[in-house]
Amino acid sequence: MQLRSLLAKLDAVANFLQSPLLLAVRLYWGWQFAQTGWGKLTHLDRTAGYFESLNIPLPKVNAIMAGGTECVGGALLALGLFARPASVPLIFTMLVAYWTADREALNAITSEPDKFVTASPFLFLLASLIVLTFGPGKLSLDALLGKNQGAAK
Repeated sequence: MQLRSLLAKLDAVANFLQSPLLLAVRLYWGWQFAQTGWGKLTHLDRTAGYFESLNIPLPKVNAIMAGGTECVGGALLALGLFARPASVPLIFTMLVAYWTADREALNAITSEPDKFVTASPFLFLLASLIVLTFGPGKLSLDALLGKNQGAAK
């Protein structure tokens, strides 16, 4: 009986910490996404040149799309507003980043996992997957506006 009681208390503490953790993930990584996207948009020629060096078609258009997705999606993530829908294009953008800029890390996912998890897109991708999977939590505009049904409670 003591073990069950202890496990129940652990569950209660973990459940209590869920929304603050989701808030921290959203604020930090949403801000990082927004800053990265803003950097791409404000240095568009440099970003387009980099995209061209990666053989990305229509480099300027793709730089605008990636920068806009990261900037707007990051802001929505940080606010917890339409957080789950916003995480989908962010995930896609990070997968494209792996495919184009970090292909070696992507190819090493099973043979050298450290390469994969230390690549630049990894933590951005992970944060987006966490929000998609668990929702933005109770401390979000989605929860405040009642758009968070079925998310982490």
